[in-house]
Order: sequence, then C-alpha cells, then structure tokens
Amino acid sequence: MARRRRDTSRLKILMAQESARIMVEEGVQDFRSAKRKAAFRLAVTDKTALPDNAEIEQALLDYQRLFHADRQALRLRGLRETAVEIMRFLARFRPRLVGPVLSGATGPHVDIHLHLFADTPTDVLLFLMEHHIPFDTTEHRIKLGNGPVCLPAFRFDANGSRVDLTIFAPLAEREAPRSPVDGRPMRRASLVEVQALLAEDWQQTPPPATPER
Repeated sequence: MARRRRDTSRLKILMAQESARIMVEEGVQDFRSAKRKAAFRLAVTDKTALPDNAEIEQALLDYQRLFHADRQALRLRGLRETAVEIMRFLARFRPRLVGPVLSGATGPHVDIHLHLFADTPTDVLLFLMEHHIPFDTTEHRIKLGNGPVCLPAFRFDANGSRVDLTIFAPLAEREAPRSPVDGRPMRRASLVEVQALLAEDWQQTPPPATPER
C-alpha cells in the first residue's frame, strides 16, 4: 500500500510537469485541456494520479524558472506594462487584473484578463466602438458564491497580446468569483497594485546597459 501511494505521488508529479510543459510550449491555457493531453500522452487512467490545478500552476512556475527564466521575466513585464496601459484606458470601468499575468504563471501565449464593472455590458461595448477598437464578443462561465453564471466578455488585441474583458455588474466588485486554480475567491488587482508589481519587475529585470561609445 505504501509503495502504491509513492508510485501515485510520483505519477502525479509527472502529470503536473507534463501539463505545465504543454501549457508553456503548446499554448494551452486551460488546466483541464492540458491535464487531459498529459494523461493521454503518459497513458494515465488512474484518476487518483491526476494533479489539481494548484499543483499544475506550481509546476508551471517551476518550469518557467528552470527553462525560461530570463525570457519569462521580460515577457511578464511586457504583459504587465500592457495591462497597465489598458487599465488606464478603461479606468471608468474600475478594471481589475486577474489570472496568469497577475500570478506570474504566464507562458508565451497567455492572455491579459481584466474584470470590468458597468451598469450594462452595452456601456463597455459602446466605449470600445467610440474609440474604434475592433473586438470580438463571447461569454465566460464564472463561479460566484450563489453558483455558476455566464457573463458577457469582449476580446481585442493590444501590443501583440490578447486582452480579455469580463463584464460584471457594479455590486459584483465586492465579491470576487471563485478561482479555477484553487476554488478560493479570485485574486484581483487594481491599477495601483499592478503598477507596484511592475515597479518590482523593473528592479528585478533592469533594461540592458547601453554600450559606451
């Protein structure tokens, strides 16, 4: 029995690592899809060997530090710079940054996810149209305290990255939805908080020195 538990534990670690590699190298952003691919490739059928999303996210952070440390730091800083720019642009909707760009678990294909708060989704739609921003419409299934709901969302490109806007009612600013990673209230960051993170990024990854003439 003890040996079986050790084998299952090792297999779960391998599954988390393979899921993380798939997310980074193949651009899969959904934990469930990455886990499904990893299980197929490793021929894992034992459900007890499947890692949870938090374990995959940790493996993702470890993978990036191990194989893409310098590139990852520059990429994350660039994404947060774009997030700050977009949050300033959308300031009237009290934007909050969520997801991988906030946590730092980013890959080369990750989107910038923002939560906006408006009386109606039409307010955001008209704002984007008035500023001639080409966008796509979609919806996201979000878990709130009273159960799952589908919320409208808009997507557009900025500085080579995809920006994803989920539109909440004003009162929803008080209650964060459940995180798909660990089921806890999702971490949200205001513009001021993202700017503070960006300042730390600049301290850790200063720009390259200019050659002397």
